Amino acid sequence: MSSARFYGVSIFLLFTSSIMVTHAGNFYQDFDLTWGDHRAKILNGGQMLTLSLDKASGSGFKSKKEYLFGRIDMQLKLVAGNSAGTVTAYYLSSEGPTHDEIDFEFLGNVTGDPYILHTNVFTQGKGNREQQFYLWFDPTRNFHTYSIIWNLQRIIFLVDNIPIREFQNAEVMGVPFPKNQPMRIYSSLWNADDWATRGGLVKADWTKAPFTAYYRNFNVNTRSSTSSLVDSAWETQGLDPMSRRKLRWVQKYYMVYNYCSDSKRFPQGFPPECRHSRFL
Repeated sequence: MSSARFYGVSIFLLFTSSIMVTHAGNFYQDFDLTWGDHRAKILNGGQMLTLSLDKASGSGFKSKKEYLFGRIDMQLKLVAGNSAGTVTAYYLSSEGPTHDEIDFEFLGNVTGDPYILHTNVFTQGKGNREQQFYLWFDPTRNFHTYSIIWNLQRIIFLVDNIPIREFQNAEVMGVPFPKNQPMRIYSSLWNADDWATRGGLVKADWTKAPFTAYYRNFNVNTRSSTSSLVDSAWETQGLDPMSRRKLRWVQKYYMVYNYCSDSKRFPQGFPPECRHSRFL
């Protein structure tokens, strides 16, 4: 990154960043450890959760409750150092062959190279709506907040309250939208060195195991939320002019793949939602 661009990015973040106040849940109350045996741990009286991966197994957890629309926030600190071959997945999903799903996946890399943040939206069992981004910070040094706003009009992916992607409801164009199936929150840390880093060319270095990711400050606002401060703004939330400028900035400087620009993948024409909005 050039010094001029770095300076511009720093000024942008200083000007537009906002502090998110999260009302942290308790991991004992909100989640079940689902696989990985001792590799998944709840610590600090339920205020921290860790997932680990070694050569034998990864680990994961899921929410006790299902949610139909809402705002979900989670702070993550990703696997540090040489994380090549690892994937830390944090997503919403329903069950069954026609499931809906909203994905954050963090694709590890060799030391010094950036993580790739992979996003996708599944409806009725079909995904193929990938967008990928670099981040404008090192996600392994500190905790950062990764959020999903899901309402009847749109899905918004946010990082530290900065929108990186908007998937709008385009049912009028025949595009299915996830609106009928409640979803649970899932997360897992697993070995994907057959594809995750440079298409599988770089494998996991098991001498660096165990690999560990950290979670804290889970918060959810839904219609049935039991949070002490229920904020219903998410039900109609879209992107105001300032948020749209932030989205354009992220997609201009940090997007590394957009299915709506992949003409080789769609030689017969892009999916209809790609004509609906520049910023999906």
